[in-house]
Amino acid sequence: METTARRLRLLCADILGVERGKYLFGEFAAAGHAAFCIGLYPLTTDKEILPIEGLQFDVGLPDVEAELDRETLRPGWEDDTDVGIADIRRHGSPVEVDPRQVLRAAVEPWLALGLAPQIAFELEFFLLEPSPDGGWRPATLPSHRVYGTGAAVDPSGTVDDVVRTALAAGFPVESWCSEFDTAAFEVNVHYRDAIPAADEAFLFRLLVREVAQRHGRLATFLGRPFGDRGGSGLHLNLSFRREDGSNAFHDPAAGDGLSDLARRCVGGILAHHRGLTAICAPHVNAYKRLRPDMLNGYWANWGFDDRTVCVRVPPARGERSRLEHRMADAAANPYLAAAAFLHAARFGVEQELVPPPAQAAGQPPATDIHVPETLAEALAALEADKELCGALGEALVRSFVALKRAEWERYTAAVDDAATTDVTPWEVDYYLPFF
Repeated sequence: METTARRLRLLCADILGVERGKYLFGEFAAAGHAAFCIGLYPLTTDKEILPIEGLQFDVGLPDVEAELDRETLRPGWEDDTDVGIADIRRHGSPVEVDPRQVLRAAVEPWLALGLAPQIAFELEFFLLEPSPDGGWRPATLPSHRVYGTGAAVDPSGTVDDVVRTALAAGFPVESWCSEFDTAAFEVNVHYRDAIPAADEAFLFRLLVREVAQRHGRLATFLGRPFGDRGGSGLHLNLSFRREDGSNAFHDPAAGDGLSDLARRCVGGILAHHRGLTAICAPHVNAYKRLRPDMLNGYWANWGFDDRTVCVRVPPARGERSRLEHRMADAAANPYLAAAAFLHAARFGVEQELVPPPAQAAGQPPATDIHVPETLAEALAALEADKELCGALGEALVRSFVALKRAEWERYTAAVDDAATTDVTPWEVDYYLPFF
């Protein structure tokens, strides 16, 4: 696709998953090229440039080149605007901490094996309305019910407008409905190759927030913004397409229809359960959602069609065979979450890891391994997982950990009890403007 609108909105994700970009016009839009400052990577949401080596004042805050990937071009949701995703380079080479490049590096070993990773992201969010005190509260929906549709759960038409706008912009939306908690919704987007899937998750979150804003609402993907209800997850559905187009997770000769490849992927994912957590749940608030008995991937377990485990094997087989990882927070960076997930699965295949027996539905957790209790503990667990850190890249891990430790320090300075499982005002104030 070539740019045909008056302007091009050229976007990329920073390490936090926040969108950065420029509007380009005329010949600049046609060229699809812009210069950004490398300082966008060590930048916190409250605009502190952290002293991360090679990304800030120590190298003079130089330019990096944002080059449009023309395969990502799509009609935008603003008037006369096309949207595209940029790859970030410096002196012609990929920037190691560009999340899209991190995911590309995670995909390449699978392609070398003749397997193309297929990912679908299930995105959950809360819809908020202005509260009398000048803040935000969950939208008032007296008729809300789980699996609700129509005016009973969307009287303002906000979510309907979100989905119609997304379809017009080329997102392959499969379905939407209300979730269990009042003012919570889920939109399912069809699976794609890993990088286009992450592109769409990144863009779709932006679209949801901006369309909601038109309606005077705020949409948040924060893991658990309200302590009196559950949270929002980013379920990652994974399968692999062989070169002949078939699904490599399906084995018709196996009694349960699941291939050895799928089982080894489960083994790798569970072996790196604690190391994955910081990438999949990268905010202080995420650990208010990741609690036992909240259907969210707290335990390092797996099972067949069981929503209480971390890795669920849905009942579909054949071309729809897949693994569903339920840990990730809806506000996680989709590029980094997918990259970490793919690396962990690959370790299981390369090392021929055998997962523990599938947990029987309705039974207590079959393991004592669970996610860390706080963001600080999760960052320590990530750093201790040398295999995962090596795969993600030293520069990315160092930068990610520095940014997230800065968040933790802000949080501990603002609250009396950093270990509380209650949602604090600091979390709402700090995260809602961006997630």
